[in-house]
Amino acid sequence: MTAFEESSEKPISEECNHGVMRHAGTESSDSGWAIVVNELTKSFGNLHAVDDVSFRVPSGEIFGFIGPNGSGKTTVMKLILGLLSPDSGTVTIEGIDVFAEGKAAKAHVGYLPERPSFYDNLTPVQTLKYFARLKGVLIDPHSMLTEVGLGHATDRLVGTFSEGMTQLLGVAQAMIGDPDVYVFDEPTSALDPRWSKRVREKIKTLNGNGATIFLSSHDLSEVQHLCDSVAIIEGGRLIATDTLTALSEESGVDHRLVLTMPDLGRNVENFLANLEDVERVERDGDTLTVTSPIYCRAKIISSLVESGYNITEVRTFEPTLEDTFIEVLEMNESEGER
Repeated sequence: MTAFEESSEKPISEECNHGVMRHAGTESSDSGWAIVVNELTKSFGNLHAVDDVSFRVPSGEIFGFIGPNGSGKTTVMKLILGLLSPDSGTVTIEGIDVFAEGKAAKAHVGYLPERPSFYDNLTPVQTLKYFARLKGVLIDPHSMLTEVGLGHATDRLVGTFSEGMTQLLGVAQAMIGDPDVYVFDEPTSALDPRWSKRVREKIKTLNGNGATIFLSSHDLSEVQHLCDSVAIIEGGRLIATDTLTALSEESGVDHRLVLTMPDLGRNVENFLANLEDVERVERDGDTLTVTSPIYCRAKIISSLVESGYNITEVRTFEPTLEDTFIEVLEMNESEGER
């Protein structure tokens, strides 16, 4: 029995594709993809919680899955884990069909729910041994606890743990069996900055060791810091999926170059405006703000220097994932009103 399968014991945890910007479909081959979600649909009565969702998670990436409250994130995650059955569609993990070969697929997955729970009267060593028996593997619990920063607490009862320590124990539990894929649901939710940093560092270490991380979080700064690509879901439909840089570019959120240039001449704005791909030039005293794609920045600076302009400071304004997220949602709402 794996940790995902039903048990008489207390469980560890609680139980779109319109307008997609890029690579939301699936291909005939699952090679190179850790998770492939294809035309997934799930309803609860009259509620269409998941509506024809397809996306792929590249092997070896940290992939973010984000959306507003009630958007269908949790339902999709439970479908990926095989904790729910779909009305239609498929999910494969490492090329294995989750719904046809659930046990084999789940053997590749480590799962950290938003709020993991464990027996209060067990030590963390006993807890990890318990879940290792469920998964049918041998482990060194002391080494695993040290690895996640709990080496000092091996003899304490889990019931005395802080929320951050419990979350780290959840990470250690997910690591049992050395899975290829990790599914993390709000891994730093309600944690203070110290514990959040530890969890993020462990996620990066797991990824650095070759694991694929599928991460859902409301903390968009965390997603931006950790993830290579993201998928955005709203109203049960996938509305965008791409790399963070490409999503920012495609959403139209401005990238700005801020230049400090003493003794500016009157013609500098016209000079810049005539350069290819420069979208807007704004002047405030001896400061110029140039809106353009990222790839134009080097050309803009070199053109100014070659023309004799003196640049004393260069700064950039990069849109945050929050900026992009809001813009994508607004674009989707505008398209829905047409």
